[in-house]
Amino acid sequence: MTEPVWMAPASVDEALALRAEHGDDATVLAGGTFVGILMNQGFLAPAALLSLHGVGELRAIGEREGELRLGAMATHRAVERSALVRERWPALGDAFSLVASPRVRNQATVGGVLADADYASDPPAMLSALGARAVLRSPRGEREVTVGELILGYYETCIEADELLTEVRVPPQPAKAVYRKFRSRSSEDRPCAAVAAVRGDDGLRVVVGAVAETPQVFPDVCAEDDPATVAAGYAERIEPLADARGSAAYRRRVIAAEVRRAVEAVS
Repeated sequence: MTEPVWMAPASVDEALALRAEHGDDATVLAGGTFVGILMNQGFLAPAALLSLHGVGELRAIGEREGELRLGAMATHRAVERSALVRERWPALGDAFSLVASPRVRNQATVGGVLADADYASDPPAMLSALGARAVLRSPRGEREVTVGELILGYYETCIEADELLTEVRVPPQPAKAVYRKFRSRSSEDRPCAAVAAVRGDDGLRVVVGAVAETPQVFPDVCAEDDPATVAAGYAERIEPLADARGSAAYRRRVIAAEVRRAVEAVS
């Protein structure tokens, strides 16, 4: 395998220009935790790598107009340890703190975990429950998409060939919010099921991740509001996958138990 061409822009504008020039011929590299695995296992052999490591402006974590702004290159560890996140978005901080190990969290990024669309990830469910939007930029302009709009299926997103995910914007967290991660006895510290629940002025919202190709949310089921009823509804509506972390039947039982506990926690 030939060595890929290495491109290391120092600014967002430079990165966008290179992305527009090379499109999908260049694989975007953020923290590299997922891309590195794919390359090592022979599933990915990119001709070029567009590294965002040197784009310092994408590492920012801050607040603007009441919303949390997470730069795409902010690491999981930075989110987990941010005083702002811990004070104002504690459930989101909890979700990031439960990802794998400190070694992985020191490297993995906010933008990478969403752009990879890896179903067995922790943050997407919590971000979706909080109504987060991903900012996609290109030389043509900027657009915002919800997590549900961004993640289309297994490792598939709506990001166009000339776009980069540059930021994630998270509305204020309701007073009641929780993230629950269920681990089965597998060789990986990945969720068998990930459940995020929030209760705000507009009612209950529950998102279940790591059980299907996209995060699962059913507003009509949430409207029932009763923990047992919502749990039964999610267990019935979701068509869970089977992998090393659990069979479909096992996951269905886990979904029922974890959704009930999550709804009880925000009741």
